[in-house]
Amino acid sequence: MLTKRIIPCLDIKNGRTVKGVNFVALRDAGDPVELASAYANQGADELIFLDIAATREKRKTFASLVKEMARHINIPFTVGGGIRSAEDVAPLLEAGADKVSINSSAVQNPNLVDELARAFGSQCIVLAVDARKINNGWIVHTHGGQIPTEKKLFSWAKEGQERGAGEILFTSMDHDGTKNGFAIDPLEKLHELLTIPVIASGGAGSMGHFADVFALGKADAALAASVFHFGEITIPALKEFLRKHSIPVRL
Repeated sequence: MLTKRIIPCLDIKNGRTVKGVNFVALRDAGDPVELASAYANQGADELIFLDIAATREKRKTFASLVKEMARHINIPFTVGGGIRSAEDVAPLLEAGADKVSINSSAVQNPNLVDELARAFGSQCIVLAVDARKINNGWIVHTHGGQIPTEKKLFSWAKEGQERGAGEILFTSMDHDGTKNGFAIDPLEKLHELLTIPVIASGGAGSMGHFADVFALGKADAALAASVFHFGEITIPALKEFLRKHSIPVRL
């Protein structure tokens, strides 16, 4: 059985790690390079580094920060923010990133998923999907969760897989930063619908929430930010907890 992955997420704005609730009310959470190094040493399986203002500010993720991060960690990491073409991806991979995450740009131009998968391989492409439940449907949002779209979570995730995405990163905007648990029902549906891995994001507040997202939500990986950034949960303790609950993890 494949081990489940624990992935700290570093949302970056103006060179600092930040964290909010429901995609707003951001507060400072520390230096991203220091946090990345600490998580690698604690046993994180991967990291995700998202320049959350890049799309809204119409600029590209800073490759220099990616390069600095790669110098300090020895685990895979994904970079996202402002990626609109293959020309944006190459410098990030050259700087040391293992994968890239695309979100708003893929919604606006779905062919981007095909283009990047052909150029770099599906294993490098993570399709991030931010969605909120509206009138009993999960509606995809772009630009850091600010703009609702006509796309629906499940059909868009399936299309992303068919176009060549190697993983789906689903963030429930309703659960983001609330610490009330992950969105189990849509995660379970994504698991049934897709053949590629699903990363769960939004709502981690306790070790039990991680156990639930793997056992009930069938997620392949769980992403969290504030519970790690502010020391509420440590990765070694979390992995030991999951192991005791018969969830396979890399210790």
